[in-house]
Amino acid sequence: MRKLRGLEGDYWQKPRVIPFLTIFTFELAFSLSSSPISEMADKKIKIGINGFGRIGRLVARVILQRNDVELVAVNDPFITTEYMTYMFKYDSVHGQWKHNELKLKDEKTLLFGEKPVTVFGIRNPEDIPWGEAGADFVVESTGVFTDKDKAAAHLKGGAKKVVISAPSKDAPMFVVGVNEHEYKSDLDIVSNASCTTNCLAPLAKVINDRFGIVEGLMTTVHSITATQKTVDGPSMKDWRVVDLTVRLEKAATYDDIKKAIKEESEGKLKGILGYTEDDVVSTDFVGDSRSSIFDAKAGIALSDNFVKLVSWYDNEWGYSTRVVDLIIHMSKA
Repeated sequence: MRKLRGLEGDYWQKPRVIPFLTIFTFELAFSLSSSPISEMADKKIKIGINGFGRIGRLVARVILQRNDVELVAVNDPFITTEYMTYMFKYDSVHGQWKHNELKLKDEKTLLFGEKPVTVFGIRNPEDIPWGEAGADFVVESTGVFTDKDKAAAHLKGGAKKVVISAPSKDAPMFVVGVNEHEYKSDLDIVSNASCTTNCLAPLAKVINDRFGIVEGLMTTVHSITATQKTVDGPSMKDWRVVDLTVRLEKAATYDDIKKAIKEESEGKLKGILGYTEDDVVSTDFVGDSRSSIFDAKAGIALSDNFVKLVSWYDNEWGYSTRVVDLIIHMSKA
């Protein structure tokens, strides 16, 4: 039996549980706006990961399947290297790791094929020797060090940049495909926002750019995960589909909206925003690297100015892919 570990959330609530689904509804107010690091653009970008939980392991999988980035170090003080190896190899959602053989060389080294990855087990971020390991970027995926002051501790250990894999109260947040062009090279600590924001923002951007959004709200629905409780207790957020309802500034038929989204999904937002007219369900998108996949059959227009739009996403794999995409973008700035 696997030992599961999760970080406590910062809020309490009583979920309404139905078989395999827990539903949460939120009203969203949103606004949209249409160095040494530069030297990395011509070579592999070296990355370290702090926190080897769900997102940390999947970011590692994304890195190890690409040729423009390199995983050099992992830090997690709460699990052994043996457990790291086991949990990385066998993922109940995304399947067994089959790209190259993973072996435990010793207590401080994992071997992916012939590629060594240094393992640390240090609690204090400023004590992690990222510089010695060669990590230029650090992915902060513990869910604990999400503000700038706490995340800055990684810079003391030799990292040049830190990407927080969660929303931050004070670090600038970037969503690839929406506002990553606003990143400036003097920003050392940034957030990749939330997985839900990464699904919502590309869709909302298209609608806002083409038709204008006067106001709106969204509902998110997700399947039950390891962090939900069977009794009242702390809960983490982890969604799978976004239901966006908006009032448009410019009148448009539902066909007009579908056409606009399809065009963007095949153009500037290709690989970020998807489009489907198939009869799909949530499991059809497990392992989908896109941030948001618009379901043309699931939406409806009440009038030419009031519309409901539905978009699917893999809250883990799509988000982890965007973390790496953001790092690559930052390295070129």
